[in-house]
Amino acid sequence: MLIAWSVIARLLHGIGILAYGMTALATEMQIEGSHMLYKTQEVGGVRIFYREAGVRTHPTIALLHGFPSSSHMFRDLIPQLAPHYHVIAADMPGFGYSDQPSPEQFEYTFDHIASVMDQFLDSVGVTKYSIYIQDYGAPIGFRLFLKHPDRIQAIITQNGNAYTEGLSPFWGESVEPYWKEKVPETEKKIRDLLTPEITKFQYTKGFVDPGRVSPDSYTFDQWTLDRPGNDAIQLALFYDYQNNVKQYPQWHEALRKYKPPVLAVWGKNDPIFIPAGAEAYKRDVPDAEIHFVDSGHFALEDHAAKIAEYIYEFLTRKVR
Repeated sequence: MLIAWSVIARLLHGIGILAYGMTALATEMQIEGSHMLYKTQEVGGVRIFYREAGVRTHPTIALLHGFPSSSHMFRDLIPQLAPHYHVIAADMPGFGYSDQPSPEQFEYTFDHIASVMDQFLDSVGVTKYSIYIQDYGAPIGFRLFLKHPDRIQAIITQNGNAYTEGLSPFWGESVEPYWKEKVPETEKKIRDLLTPEITKFQYTKGFVDPGRVSPDSYTFDQWTLDRPGNDAIQLALFYDYQNNVKQYPQWHEALRKYKPPVLAVWGKNDPIFIPAGAEAYKRDVPDAEIHFVDSGHFALEDHAAKIAEYIYEFLTRKVR
């Protein structure tokens, strides 16, 4: 009898050690996965910089940045998502730390950049993911959705517009004249959007307390805009943006056909994409969940924690 109890005791002790080891391993994986990694990946001769965090066996979220930013805009969001998700955020060509080949060497259209981002995700082994789209990230994300509806598990849009209702008067005043006629007068309106004053405006207009916005945000973005040759890149993309508006009906049709889970979290004071753009998603995805935060265009600057909370609660129900 004593021998039997001795065997059981050793067995229980072994199970305890195993359980402790498994718990320690899980904790170690979570801690390790939460660390931000900074990497590069070559795609078609273009070096793409990206940030990555989280455990790869967890659901993946691909974060797609806007103008004039880069993956830098996600610096506060990624650490909050990483304990639960595999998170990846790349700088598009011409932005952030990625290469910026000249327009003579690289076609700066949203079609082409979406193709590069698609190849990038393939090259790093990401083939099933949710997309977080903001500003320029929306036309990139929707092109990925049109090409691979089976890969996109959910769409999270944070001031990522897909409807004419979401276009503020800014577009008619500053951008549409350039679409109609590329002349020095209309080009000047676009060049004015590349100045330090407008970059800071995008990060502070609509914020209840602009003091909560780190100057690192607009200072870093302006540094990338001021690089020699970057102005030609931005002019090309602003001109091509008209093709995004022309594609809106295709995006709407795909939403109705494939019915992806949609979460819209919108800075309600955005001077560029107004709240009607968020509400419009319900027309094509009646179950879309819409939330507004008291913020501006780059709502992550002062609402990263709240937006992360919305994302976690949403994806916990929608993505397995």
